[in-house]
Amino acid sequence: MRTNHRGLRLIKKYEGLSLHPYCCPANIPTIGYGSCYGLDGKRLTMDHRMITPTEADHLLRREVRHAERQVARLLKVPVTENQFSALTSFTFNVGGGAFQSSTLRRKLNRGEIESAAKEFHRWKYAGGRVLPGLVKRRRAECALFLDS
Repeated sequence: MRTNHRGLRLIKKYEGLSLHPYCCPANIPTIGYGSCYGLDGKRLTMDHRMITPTEADHLLRREVRHAERQVARLLKVPVTENQFSALTSFTFNVGGGAFQSSTLRRKLNRGEIESAAKEFHRWKYAGGRVLPGLVKRRRAECALFLDS
């Protein structure tokens, strides 16, 4: 299964585009649409060179494929395209380890769709504080997840 256009637009919107390295709210060096890895596949540093929009799209596709593989590996139940896309956006943002250990994943794998959807809203913290951007992103992911 692949992330649909709605899922990709959601990721792009909430990650934003930066052609220069910056530190995200969790203080992790980031570039493009939220990539923590440079063009060489190594962990990004603040010394990474500026990238082009084409390179940012390449990094996004690479990171989305990685998140898709993690989601697919951790799901034990069938999901809709929108659910998969919302989960990929979520995993792209929080990481595969966080998705793996999440109550959201456990509830979904038990078939508790509505209860799993409510778990998105719990993931609104970065650096120990609530971020309005994460609140909006989780709301959008939840809406996509529930839109059959």
